[in-house]
Amino acid sequence: MSTMSPDTPRPITYNPPLEALRVIHQDAQILVLSKPSGLLTVPGKPAAHADCLESRARTEFPTATIVHRLDMDTSGILVMAMTPEAHRHLGLQFEKRKTAKCYTARVWGEMSDNEGTVSAPIITDWPNRPKQMIDFEKGRSAETHWKVLDREAGKTRVALYPHTGRSHQLRVHMVSLGHPILGDNIYAPDEAFNAAERLQLHSTSLTLHHPDGGKRLTFSDPCPF
Repeated sequence: MSTMSPDTPRPITYNPPLEALRVIHQDAQILVLSKPSGLLTVPGKPAAHADCLESRARTEFPTATIVHRLDMDTSGILVMAMTPEAHRHLGLQFEKRKTAKCYTARVWGEMSDNEGTVSAPIITDWPNRPKQMIDFEKGRSAETHWKVLDREAGKTRVALYPHTGRSHQLRVHMVSLGHPILGDNIYAPDEAFNAAERLQLHSTSLTLHHPDGGKRLTFSDPCPF
């Protein structure tokens, strides 16, 4: 199966945006943020990668801790825990797949079907890290449901509903269908990569149980592209 990936890896540079922290919701247990594209969720190993959403959040909310992550170039909803109890509660929800996530993406090509599901296990492509790849023998199970929202000339806007949370899952699954996400510097061929100024992938909504009382809540962040 062709992945349509670029033949040679593109350099990954880190120039984090300087915009202020965007808080969607905050209470004694949880902090819900809108992560901008281009900002790491947690610090990288190089000193130049110290600036990240976690460090920015903890400047204003010292007790906040990371529960899950978004790729550097992915934007949108991310929840942090404000207490150790909330961290354990939220961590179990993600582990046991009790949360529900929706992403919006723009992909290369006009998808012929209106919706579908990709069930393809993913494993790290170790010689080409951080790249991931599909491997039906050794990969970890991964499932994504997708639904077309709109079609334009040579491109498609889709809603993506990951059932699992593998690294680069949405990017790998869409490229496996022959529809790489626009602006993807790892998996998209040049034409699709150059079709957008940033990765066209945004975490639009996150549904979870509040750690205090278990009420089911949905937080949303409008797609910026």
